[in-house]
Amino acid sequence: MIKISQRVQIADNELEWQFIRSSGAGGQHLNKVSTAAQLIFDIRQSSLPEFYQQRLLAKTDHRITKSGKIIIKCQASRSQDANRQTALEQFIALVASVGHTAKKRVATKPTKASQRRRVDTKKQRGATKALRQKQF
Repeated sequence: MIKISQRVQIADNELEWQFIRSSGAGGQHLNKVSTAAQLIFDIRQSSLPEFYQQRLLAKTDHRITKSGKIIIKCQASRSQDANRQTALEQFIALVASVGHTAKKRVATKPTKASQRRRVDTKKQRGATKALRQKQF
């Protein structure tokens, strides 16, 4: 089981792993070893709560496809296991990010002292600029 939060867990069999060859420079080792890890997770077919599914599908992230799948590719390391761990951490962070609801902002007014400080600095700046002008 993969723990997303205290209440949300995902079964290991819901994740699909593919190991492919990494792209880019690397020489002979790169050409013969499949070290890049690709994690595929179908949001709609998962056991995630409906709230998580809706928030994930609404999220604008390049790792979420239009068909409702999360695809995370990691090729940062030369080790397949390290790439697998990194991809899994990214997946957990992505799913956990939709679980947090932002606190509603309460609009407040600036204090009298902050308004006074702002006007004072504007007057000081204006006086400095006035001194630079030519006197007729």
